[in-house]
Amino acid sequence: MVLESTLYEPPRPRPLSPVLALIRAAARGDGDLLSLLPAEAYRMAIGPLGYSRRSIVIVNAPELVRTILYDTKDIFPKNDLMVDALEPLVGNSIFVSSGPEWRRQRAMIDPAFSMMRVNRAFAPMVAAVDDCEAKLDAEEGRFSLDLLMSHLTADVICRTVFSTSLATQTAHDVFEAFTVFERSVAQVEYRRLIMDPAFKPVAQKPEVLAACEKIRGHLGDLVDTHLAEGHSFDDIATAVIAARDSFDQKAFTRKELLDQLGVLFLAGHETSASALTWVFFLIATQPEVVRRIRAEVDEVVGEGEVEFEHTRRMPYIMNVFRETLRLYPPITFLPRVALEDTMLGERRIKRGAMLMVAPWILHRHDLYWRNPHGFDPDRFLPERKEELTPGAYLPFGIGPRVCVGAAFAQTEAALIVARLIRRYDFHLEEAEKVRPAARLTTRPTKQIMCRVTRAR
Repeated sequence: MVLESTLYEPPRPRPLSPVLALIRAAARGDGDLLSLLPAEAYRMAIGPLGYSRRSIVIVNAPELVRTILYDTKDIFPKNDLMVDALEPLVGNSIFVSSGPEWRRQRAMIDPAFSMMRVNRAFAPMVAAVDDCEAKLDAEEGRFSLDLLMSHLTADVICRTVFSTSLATQTAHDVFEAFTVFERSVAQVEYRRLIMDPAFKPVAQKPEVLAACEKIRGHLGDLVDTHLAEGHSFDDIATAVIAARDSFDQKAFTRKELLDQLGVLFLAGHETSASALTWVFFLIATQPEVVRRIRAEVDEVVGEGEVEFEHTRRMPYIMNVFRETLRLYPPITFLPRVALEDTMLGERRIKRGAMLMVAPWILHRHDLYWRNPHGFDPDRFLPERKEELTPGAYLPFGIGPRVCVGAAFAQTEAALIVARLIRRYDFHLEEAEKVRPAARLTTRPTKQIMCRVTRAR
């Protein structure tokens, strides 16, 4: 076991007092919510996030988090700012809808989720990694690690959802448009968070609407291949197209298909791309981690191909992934809103209050983790299980909205890490300048540039 004093602490915003945190965030002006978090957020069970007109409450106590995310009374739906921000991109889809409408959509889409079974999806994953390795073998200069992982995971999900590989130019367009969307969307404007009343409509900026239009245009092209007569596919898109409402037997309209498949496509690749960007950043800074990964792959796989069953027998790689998700959870915040006055534990919550369940804070909370900011994959070893606080680790969420692609993402990560680290050394440029930011996902403030050389 690594001594705590020698653990690597990867980049993070340094916690400040509430006033100084607000000044820092405003001075940077890049919409990063991590910079807004005060030091006390990492110690409290439940409490306010500074002053705001509508009341913003951070909820860290695991039992209160469960109350919010299980929400048996339908009084804690997705936060209105988040819904308004995402509507131009994914409409009133399963990701943002709530109550009876969410349950109707979920019942219709559930059969399609069976298509995400990892044993069925593994062949498309392998094909995407094959193409990625071919690109890296031909790569002679510096490139964006963020873009590489975005393209790779988008290709995986595209092959799984639409039975086709993702064109390079389309991948670039989606990556660039989503970057614009994340940086510009009104959800992360501090003035709205602090000064606006609850449920005030949000007008989106022209660049946000243009980015959404570009992304939905590419998704529409993929959807239309499945709607055309004479074509037959056996994939997630086909299953969603075939879905029917049990009440009136109606199918999704084309717009609704774009909404629902857009969620599967974007959530399925953007969250994985975020996680894997940080995985490879952390691995590239730690030679001992590289050595242990290669030793595990050699022991489990040998010189052959990485097969599906191998991904279940590489615990160190999986613990590196788990620890990365702890330090850099792709979904940084799970914001909810109170639809009525209520009590949360012993705290009175007013109607319209924003409730911030933050995996970023929970995963680094002083009360729930030893050396919370240190990179320590071995903390997930079975013999250290007593160190883990139940309910303090939720990279895939909990409750009815728990991520249905968790097993998919874990297998994908194991395959990609095993294949690429066995084959390449990743050399980062200016690793010391990398800084995380929270918008819709946890991303570096600037793209991480790197090079690769063949390891063997």
